This record gives sequence, structure tokens and C-alpha cells, in this order.
Amino acid sequence: MELTTTERQYLKGLAHGLNPVVMIGSNGLTEAVIREVAVNLDAHELIKVRVLGDDRDARVAMYEQLCDELGAAPVQHIGKLLVLWRPSDKEKIVLPKPSKKKAAK
Repeated sequence: MELTTTERQYLKGLAHGLNPVVMIGSNGLTEAVIREVAVNLDAHELIKVRVLGDDRDARVAMYEQLCDELGAAPVQHIGKLLVLWRPSDKEKIVLPKPSKKKAAK
């Protein structure tokens, strides 16, 4: 799932005040962790996940795997925090419409 720059910025702003709801520990990305992320995405649409490891490449791999397996959009990866978004049936978060400034040029 791809987000436009405007959509990503909007979601980053919403995520700023959120606390991480899932923590990935030393066991890495287990089935239980993936299931917990999926449950939280269904409940909240936009979540933060904290990764406790120091290996940046491993965090990037986990981020990509979560997005691929759960059909989520990557919003932000900053330090040890991963921000993911996936729309639910209830549509709690409505993304902004693309601006028409560029189309007018």
C-alpha cells in the first residue's frame, strides 16, 4: 500500500502523540507479535511499534515484513519506532484529498 507525501505527513502528525502499543523484543517478529500488530491495526488503524533491538537492518526488515504480511502502509521509521497504518472497515481516519496546486500549473 502506497501513501502520497501529503497522506504520509498527515498520518505522521496524528501519530506524534501516540504511544507504542506493541513491543518487539529479543525473540524478534514472532507469530504472536504479528497477530498483536494485526489486532491493534484493526482497532486503531494507526499504531506505533517499538523494536528493542539495536540492529537497524533487522528493524527495517521487520518493518517491511509487517507491512507486507498485514497489508499495512509504512508511515515512518524513526529510531526504534515504527509507525504503520491500515484502513479498517469503520474508517476512523480519513486521509486528506490530494491538493490541486500542482495540477493548476
